[in-house]
Amino acid sequence: MKVIGITGTAGSGKGTIAEYLVDKYKFKHLSVRNFIVQEIKRRGMEVNRDSMIIIADYYRKTYNPGYMLGEIYKKAKKLNQHTVIESIRATGEVEALRKNRDFILWGIDVPIKIRYERIKERGEEADTVSFEEFKDQEERETLSGEKHRGSINECVKMANIVFKNIGSKKDLEKRIDLEIKSLL
Repeated sequence: MKVIGITGTAGSGKGTIAEYLVDKYKFKHLSVRNFIVQEIKRRGMEVNRDSMIIIADYYRKTYNPGYMLGEIYKKAKKLNQHTVIESIRATGEVEALRKNRDFILWGIDVPIKIRYERIKERGEEADTVSFEEFKDQEERETLSGEKHRGSINECVKMANIVFKNIGSKKDLEKRIDLEIKSLL
């Protein structure tokens, strides 16, 4: 069993990679976003990127930086098959998951303007922001340098493999195929 964690900035293609692993390679898919959204809804908060940041930071700081991912990893172990965990955002999460021998981290990156256009196209509830708001949110998620806060840029640097997702979806899929062949 392999557990692939995916880290990357908003709109970079994390979901596209996860979906491809599920469809072609029959991976199970677990999402940090879903974990957080469930808590946001339980608290009666509005589902948006700001609420997601608040809840994620709360869990990481209150329990430990790897708490959410530890809970999700336990679910992966119970599934007992190849699993992709989408949306790792803090270095403490990477450090916690790296203690497991079956874990590998994939990073993905794309220039900000391309990513903003992608999030506008996908039209999810949490993505209805201006470009300026998008940049502000990204700065909070990518540059903190604290283990309990979002530090996506640092997580991408910690990745075993980094995908530069600036080509077509087919280009990305070919790269995934190469990496999976060497991994499984």
